[in-house]
Amino acid sequence: MRWSQVHIPTLREDPADADAASHRLLLRAGFIRQLMAGHYSMLPLGMRVRAKVIAVIREEMNAIGAQEFLLPAMQPAQIWEKTGRLAVMGDEMFRLRDRKGAELVLGVTHEEIFATLATELSSYRELPQFWYQFQLKFRDEPRPKSGLIRVREFTMKDSYSFDLDQAGLDASFDAHRTAYERIFARLGIPAFAVEASNGTMGGSDSVEFMCPTSAGEDLVARCPNCDYAANLEKATSALAPVQDAPGPDAPATLPTPGVRTIEDLAQRHGLGADRQIKTLVEVIDGQLTLVLLRGDHPLADQKLTDATGAASIRPAQPDEIVAALGASPGSLGAVGVTDLPVIADLALQGRTDMATGANTDEVHLTGVSVARDISVGTWADLREVAAGEPCPRCGTPLELIQAVEVGHIFKLGRKFTTALGVSVLGPDGNAVTPIMGSYGIGIERAIAAIAEVHHDDAGLTWPVAMAPVEATVILLSTRDEAARTAAEALYQGLLAAGVDAAIDDREERPGVKFKDAELTGIPFRLTVGARDLADGLVEITSRATGEKERVAVTDAVPHLRALLGK
Repeated sequence: MRWSQVHIPTLREDPADADAASHRLLLRAGFIRQLMAGHYSMLPLGMRVRAKVIAVIREEMNAIGAQEFLLPAMQPAQIWEKTGRLAVMGDEMFRLRDRKGAELVLGVTHEEIFATLATELSSYRELPQFWYQFQLKFRDEPRPKSGLIRVREFTMKDSYSFDLDQAGLDASFDAHRTAYERIFARLGIPAFAVEASNGTMGGSDSVEFMCPTSAGEDLVARCPNCDYAANLEKATSALAPVQDAPGPDAPATLPTPGVRTIEDLAQRHGLGADRQIKTLVEVIDGQLTLVLLRGDHPLADQKLTDATGAASIRPAQPDEIVAALGASPGSLGAVGVTDLPVIADLALQGRTDMATGANTDEVHLTGVSVARDISVGTWADLREVAAGEPCPRCGTPLELIQAVEVGHIFKLGRKFTTALGVSVLGPDGNAVTPIMGSYGIGIERAIAAIAEVHHDDAGLTWPVAMAPVEATVILLSTRDEAARTAAEALYQGLLAAGVDAAIDDREERPGVKFKDAELTGIPFRLTVGARDLADGLVEITSRATGEKERVAVTDAVPHLRALLGK
């Protein structure tokens, strides 16, 4: 790569609208450019890193016996209707019609399409199958942000396993998990596995791989003492049991003028938040539903979705609430409610002498026994875990870590194979529906995660294996014929020795060349100048450590190969 011939539009100042470090540096270093919100162009340096990320993933997928495909990004909506996900995806899915009026979608993911291909499998002898691809995905994110971390168009490595039974799926899942651990180690991403929600994917189990970073949008509950870790959408904790008074034989009425919140009731009437029942009114698949939690516990929205299996959930509007319960938010409760579904968090089981709204404005009830006074239809883990709560495995206080998801693996079960009619003959000659797994890594997000972890004040500091080039030869003066000849010979020698190298042969000041080499994060630079060359030397600088050493020109190539571990 010759700097004089490659488009590397570096910027001297930070872009004003770039919040995450990866966003700021990938823009400044000329790796990406934004076309519009959530859509980025990959420039030559970005393409080099992208190709190396893909190469690592491809090697590890091939190592577990996976086969590479390439499926269409544009798909018939009819296939998504068969699995019920056309409605579930909602506004996240881009939809369009062709000139004949056929309804089409842009692929959010490819479970449906791979399962359609799997209808050509005929015998258990063909299983297991591991199929994967690198393909564009389209998601209409409401708030694209942080550069490549949350976008609307991106490349995903998505893979899928097909097995005869649950034991086979477990083995396929473990094979992918191990492959992912190797992938992230090779990419230089310090990812760790956490329990996660399956969300719209369905299935029985899923694991996310999370990279700690301040740019992450996820919070992970992690135990510093054992291996427990879970996304906040899934995490739980071992709450200490609460000792309640038995309370009266029936709830008592408490006038509460001006009380609108949990805090108001605690401060004005001495009823602590942990002694209150918080009542939320949600519309779940069109049905007005009461959702109950302890007063000091926030709702984890995804847990409610997982507990109900709902396609849509939204907060009820004030007029809907008044019409159903006769009171406004702030005075709501479930005591005596029998005509609406009631879902309660597990932390309320067995609680007595509690306080809650009376469904009369500015009136509450005290002495409420949950089992006696409330008709709970469904019990579920609904609350969001807080930092410091006891680990569910060992009791150590949990810590909350900000992180970005870089990979997600799912045990899907038979949802897709059943809906799309995938069937093979089993060992006994009877038809069997294969069981399926799904495994994804976002390529551009992986690039952003590497940049989030590997940078300093001067710019990017790519791991050698992921850098756009491993080393760059910097020619201090293009007017010095001897230096120019030596730099060119050094560059060609590096290429011949298998080093992915560049030469900065631009007619720019040395300071510009040094700053660009640092900003773009090239692991090593070899500086060729008249003064050192007169002594038969070149200077080698490590981007990671800043260490400089002068070596003989004749030794420069083998010395650098040794530094690179080649």
